Amino acid sequence: MLKKVFGSAVFGVEATTITVEVNVDKGIGYHLVGLPDNAIKESNYRIAAALQNNGYKIPGKKITINMAPADLRKEGSAYDLTLAIGILSASNQIKTPDLNKYLIMGELSLDGSLQPIKGALPIAVKAKEEGFKGFILPSQNAKEAAIVNDLEVYGVETIKQVINYFNNGAVLEQTIIDTQKEFEKNLDFPEFDFSDVKGQEGIKRCMEIAAAGGHNIILIGPPGAGKTMLAKRLPSILPPMTLHEALETTKIHSVVGKVKDTGIMAQRPFRNPHHTISDVALVGGGTFPQPGEISLAHNGVLFLDELPEFKRGVLEVLRQPLEDREVTISRAKFTVTYPSSFMLVASMNPSPGGYFNDPNAPVISSPAEMQRYLSKISGPLLDRIDIHIEVTPVPFDKLSDLRKAETSVEIRKRVTNARNIQTTRFINSSSVHYNAQMNTKQIRQYCLLDASSKNLIKTAMERLNLSARAYDRILKVARTIADLEGTESINTMHISEAIQYRSLDRDGWLG
Repeated sequence: MLKKVFGSAVFGVEATTITVEVNVDKGIGYHLVGLPDNAIKESNYRIAAALQNNGYKIPGKKITINMAPADLRKEGSAYDLTLAIGILSASNQIKTPDLNKYLIMGELSLDGSLQPIKGALPIAVKAKEEGFKGFILPSQNAKEAAIVNDLEVYGVETIKQVINYFNNGAVLEQTIIDTQKEFEKNLDFPEFDFSDVKGQEGIKRCMEIAAAGGHNIILIGPPGAGKTMLAKRLPSILPPMTLHEALETTKIHSVVGKVKDTGIMAQRPFRNPHHTISDVALVGGGTFPQPGEISLAHNGVLFLDELPEFKRGVLEVLRQPLEDREVTISRAKFTVTYPSSFMLVASMNPSPGGYFNDPNAPVISSPAEMQRYLSKISGPLLDRIDIHIEVTPVPFDKLSDLRKAETSVEIRKRVTNARNIQTTRFINSSSVHYNAQMNTKQIRQYCLLDASSKNLIKTAMERLNLSARAYDRILKVARTIADLEGTESINTMHISEAIQYRSLDRDGWLG
């Protein structure tokens, strides 16, 4: 007898419905076709033990299973439950009158209990799109899948529950979530606050500008100056995520199985990879492509601490995602695209020894050592970082000051107001939402300069030998500074401040 069961495969951040055709006929054998990987090929051992321990068995007949479309590579152990129910149905061990109305996924343990799967959210989205009535999956993934409204989501603990549901009409508890309420409930404030930072008012100003316009920023300073402390507090002043952004972010984290019990991610991600990371782990890829750190930081912050310590090849692969805000992984038979719209926050010491132009420094680096150290960061990569700022150690009198500094809540209000101005400005654009995303045409339209501002930026371009890309970055930052002030036009003060935030373009840094 032939039966069809439905599962799903995830490629990139999108799912594709897989039809599992199970045919039980006279003879002996177990044949699994349709480009399954080793984890799926081994599933018959898990299924056999799980069925045996629950009073059922794999029939001693010829079993042929096809996973269609047959030319699409399938991977992972999440098809165990799909295959097991298909075998039981095709061998008449259970009755499954409504089997075609459900999408079924789950990894089986030998006792029949279910383990969580990856990609539950994109699978649920696809199930709703294709008109399935419900989605049966492990209970650990139920809240994540239930984010999708108008789809019945049933979280189960064991295969026995699924069998009884189809065979005996047993009731499964449906997981129902009010997505908007769940999102609002999870909008707790980040644990790190700018009120913890003593002094560093100029650096806080830079961070506020970066947050307001979504600009990439690099912090340059000696050890102990507070670079990491400042970077960790940046998410606390970013505008709260919208529901659309939260769903996008949750979808990516779902693919790698990193969604927590909350179901929906309402906090902007903060990713802080170690400098030994490979280019594949950073950008994504692999034999079966997975999103990398830059995609996991989508709608949030990617923090690269001690930037020159990263391999140059790893840093160079950042250039295209920083421009396009997405990364494409190509393989011989397929191509996947992951979103990667993140704020890059980098930090670095000014020299190999950690100190620069400091006569009291414990280690003085030679010019050759300086050049070798700084050359690890290419000019094109630095051009893509809008704000370069030097971080100096905090004097003792400010460090010991007991007065409370401005809180992240206060800074966030100004940032959110500036972002609202930008949202209105780019309301007719589907791909641009804040100043850092502006293309050349939009820069020319929204960053108009008067004569004095043009002369000022011209002088800076000539003296600092800035590239055309650096020129655009200055205009974008100046536009954000004007938005924070609530002014429509950009003046010389805005341009002057934006030029100051190009520290690494000055003589004495990169030669």
